[in-house]
Amino acid sequence: MSRPICSRLPVVVDLPLLLQALQAIAEEAWCGHFNTDYFAGDWSGVALISAADALSELAPGRGLPLHRTPWLRDERWRLGLRELALDIVSARLLRLGPGGRIHEHRDYDLEGPEADLRLHIPLLSPPAVDFWLEGQRVPMSAGECWFLDLARVHRVDNFDTCARIHLVLDCRPGAWLTQKIAEGLRDTPAPQSADSALQRFQRLVAGDAALAATLQHMTDPEIFIERTLELAAEHGLPFSREELRAAMRNGRRQWNEQWKG
Repeated sequence: MSRPICSRLPVVVDLPLLLQALQAIAEEAWCGHFNTDYFAGDWSGVALISAADALSELAPGRGLPLHRTPWLRDERWRLGLRELALDIVSARLLRLGPGGRIHEHRDYDLEGPEADLRLHIPLLSPPAVDFWLEGQRVPMSAGECWFLDLARVHRVDNFDTCARIHLVLDCRPGAWLTQKIAEGLRDTPAPQSADSALQRFQRLVAGDAALAATLQHMTDPEIFIERTLELAAEHGLPFSREELRAAMRNGRRQWNEQWKG
């Protein structure tokens, strides 16, 4: 299967039942995500199903899927997904707290024709959360079920005052899931290519000779980053240090060219 960037599956989940199960999760059950270099703020999770040989319940593994305590104790998780004919190898609740950021990265374990397929089911999806996949904002809403090709570059920003919580399922490729991904493409909302604050600041610098002159002679990357962040904030265009680093990594030549007259 040639994998699309994303697809909203034409399936039904029982969102009220899943929210009831979510409400029953105790706060102390949430554990910080193991990829500590990938995020800022609160990115935590609860494992429902994970590999028996995983180093931690949230981490990936190659062993047989093991049903963890929250799944075993509350049948509402299984019942809420009863319409989905999936071979689930991992099921996790992932929470990104207010102000939290998941930095740009790829999930290389999802790459290739035999890799697992990752589904996101938003349970709590406040409006000021941006999920960026290959530079496009994916417009996910609570109760929907999305396939996302996260072997591609992606990041998440939670600018809201409430947490974003998704039920994330890793599934083995199969005929039913492949068909639903294909069927969903027709009605999948188009990802939004709205400009980020960083992109708007880049255009501002390109059109402002004085602003460009302030930055173009800086050779120390850390000083350049610090001054860029300060100037962007002064112009009401705040963005993160990691966003700027990612822009410099992914397009260093183009980024440097913009400062030249």
